[in-house]
Amino acid sequence: MFVRAYLRAQTSQQDASRARGALDAFAAERGLRIAARYMENESGAKLHRPELFRLLADCEPGDVLLVEQVDRLSRLTSPDWMKLRAEIDAKEVRIVALDLPTSWNLAAPEDEFTSRMFSAVNNMMLDVLAAVARKDYEDRRRRQAEGTVRAKAAGLYKGRPANTSRNAAIAAMLRDGRTWSQIMSATGCSRTLLAKLAREQRDHLVSHSTTVEG
Repeated sequence: MFVRAYLRAQTSQQDASRARGALDAFAAERGLRIAARYMENESGAKLHRPELFRLLADCEPGDVLLVEQVDRLSRLTSPDWMKLRAEIDAKEVRIVALDLPTSWNLAAPEDEFTSRMFSAVNNMMLDVLAAVARKDYEDRRRRQAEGTVRAKAAGLYKGRPANTSRNAAIAAMLRDGRTWSQIMSATGCSRTLLAKLAREQRDHLVSHSTTVEG
């Protein structure tokens, strides 16, 4: 059995490794060793998360997927959560979350009966917490949208300021020919942001080339 820790943050401005200490302490208290850590800056509302699916691809039956909270694993819609659950179940991976005490015994089950019993309870609780996480996500999005509408009506909305120093570093790495994986690993940026900056850089080069030729 291998314990594989999954650490996710919403944006590149957040620290995906923030929960590492809590996960390490949890494993150490139970005499377990975390074999690998998978970190990424992606929305939990997206099913496609490269590091999460790399973790699952690396798993063998009986391995543990360790997370700080269930919402680090999923803020998905019900259909997408069912797809992810099906993938996890097919791999026979046990989900252990620090905010889900019913899952803790799955990290070191005493016998087959105990394992099956806790798995059944844990699966039910996972579905409940995944639904709660999705509702919380939708409620926050709705409040943010309402706040934006009010701010725009009052002439106060300016949008989120760009991280100019980080974006400049990403642009420089793109010019140097670094791969996207290298850039995301070095800067913590999301694939969406990287694609946007790469497109802007290409558009700038095309515009500059056209101006010079003209």
